[in-house]
Amino acid sequence: MSRILKVAVVASALSLLAACSGDDKELNASAGQQTQTGTDGSQAGNGTAGSVRPGSLADFQQNIGDRVFFDLDQHTLSYEGQETLAKQADWIKQYSLNSQIVVEGHCDERGTREYNIALGARRAVSARNFLVSKGLNAGNIKAVSFGKERPAVEGSDEGAWAQNRRAVTAIQGLN
Repeated sequence: MSRILKVAVVASALSLLAACSGDDKELNASAGQQTQTGTDGSQAGNGTAGSVRPGSLADFQQNIGDRVFFDLDQHTLSYEGQETLAKQADWIKQYSLNSQIVVEGHCDERGTREYNIALGARRAVSARNFLVSKGLNAGNIKAVSFGKERPAVEGSDEGAWAQNRRAVTAIQGLN
């Protein structure tokens, strides 16, 4: 094969590859849907599947976060936990100010049942008090402890334990 022919074949292949690697937005737009891909690989559409209604439970859980995490044997809030609870308080003021709220305290599987019930209660009260400090009505927020009885993640390793040491803010009546 001549050198000119080889160069032409390579150039054609590169041109074809460039055309095929176009932006997904253009391809989806031509199909009647515009999709943007986030850094985590998730996609947000134009009001179709995957979109979340503002003020809904899904909005609260996905965009604000309904839980904060704690270090081993601790009930003090981390900086990240305080940031999440501050966002929760702002969201609740905007969408659900008069709702009943339950802050659930949870622990990992280690320790006795009694110890974990008490630790879970301290975690729930810590999160509750922070929400109240941000202007929410204390009368609308109840703190409860589930100790180690309701793990979010099954397992007996640090990854599972870290996910189970948490306080979860549940807003009654949201769907």
